[in-house]
Amino acid sequence: MTDRGPLAAVSPLDGRYARYTEPLVPYASERALMRARVEVEVEYLLALADLDATPLTVSDDQRAALRDLYDAFDDEDASVVKRLETEGYGEYSATNHDVKAIEYFIRLGMPDGLDADHWIHFGLTSEDVNNLAHRLLVKPAAEDVLVPELRAIRDTLVEMAHDYGDLAMLARTHGQPATPTTFGKEMAVYASRLGQAIARIERAADALSGKLAGASGTYAAHHAAYPDVDWPAFAREFVASLGLDHEPLTTQVNPCDDLEVLFDAVRGANNVLLDMDRDMWLYVSDRYLGQQTVEGETGSSTMPHKVNPIDFENSEGNLSKANSDLVFLGDYVTNSRLQRDLSDSTVKRNVGSAFAYCLIAYGKCQNGLAKVVPNEQVMAEELADTPEIIGEAVQTILRREGHDDAYEQVKKATRGKDVTIEDFRAMFAELDVSDDVRAELDALTPAGYTGLAAQLAEQA
Repeated sequence: MTDRGPLAAVSPLDGRYARYTEPLVPYASERALMRARVEVEVEYLLALADLDATPLTVSDDQRAALRDLYDAFDDEDASVVKRLETEGYGEYSATNHDVKAIEYFIRLGMPDGLDADHWIHFGLTSEDVNNLAHRLLVKPAAEDVLVPELRAIRDTLVEMAHDYGDLAMLARTHGQPATPTTFGKEMAVYASRLGQAIARIERAADALSGKLAGASGTYAAHHAAYPDVDWPAFAREFVASLGLDHEPLTTQVNPCDDLEVLFDAVRGANNVLLDMDRDMWLYVSDRYLGQQTVEGETGSSTMPHKVNPIDFENSEGNLSKANSDLVFLGDYVTNSRLQRDLSDSTVKRNVGSAFAYCLIAYGKCQNGLAKVVPNEQVMAEELADTPEIIGEAVQTILRREGHDDAYEQVKKATRGKDVTIEDFRAMFAELDVSDDVRAELDALTPAGYTGLAAQLAEQA
């Protein structure tokens, strides 16, 4: 078989989009999972050595050598682990078991003078190792890869909110002309929502929990070997040493409710961006936003003039794919037949894929935001051409002045009709109001009717 480079990749994540997903390789690749499993097994071995009940003694130099097995884990090491699993290596036959291959890898790397082969994986089930290893990868993937990209998007939105806080534009509720807003205020809304979504992701990542309780979650093997050891306390301390909360009541598997919360939090951030992508696409379509051209870029294979909002479209598509995967993952990993079935094992290998689609989308979203420029002239013309939108202000001021039929009066004059600002002023001239109120009404303009939008934009 020829070497399968990016152009032969089955998935676009490792093909077309490989350059975008590279930051996730340390957390989402099979090599990364192998390394994390080695870390769990080594640290567990050292924790056993620290128990007074066990005769295992590991010197400082031996501890350093053991930790070097995962600190220095590289492609060659990963290849050895894979060979141990699939074809055998050295004195070991093929295990056809990925966690057992890790045990044999550590045996091969056992420091001189340390007779501890029989203590590796002592009393554990594979899921004790896997649930911890997965969380050692998922946690930094969310905190160190996804969150910084989301923060970069939020920073851009905050900057746009502040720069265009007083740039009036027509709002559209139900797709129809509505009370004006400002472009900056609308960007502030997305910045605020995204900030809250980021906080939810961080809380969820910080609350990831692990288990270490054996084949049925009862510590049976541990208790049989050393009945006087407080194994739940040992597990709690060990899991905490890995930076995770301890899950005390489990079957063989960690129930994974913590992962479902994280996936849902990421999906929440994605939903904010989906909403924004679609709005930005519509603003481009309405010519409220122009797009900076990229030298040499082709917008259409047949229409040379086209400058398409492809980054927002690409972001939308990848966010939708990511959300579909995140919903599936959250639903699936929280279920297991009785005390254990293996169907979740293959499913969990796709967490990295879901995060990869997120990462691609975030980058495309940033690209799209970097290209758009508000078209102030179009915004101003649309406002001037839609004077009926001051009707809300007119009827509200008249209500204040005691006009019981204010709403009906303005509705009769404007609904379904082409009106001008002069039509409004003619109506004002006939109203039974004071000169001060009439002057207040005459001063109303669509561009000036933005309420506290500018101040609100500053809150982003």
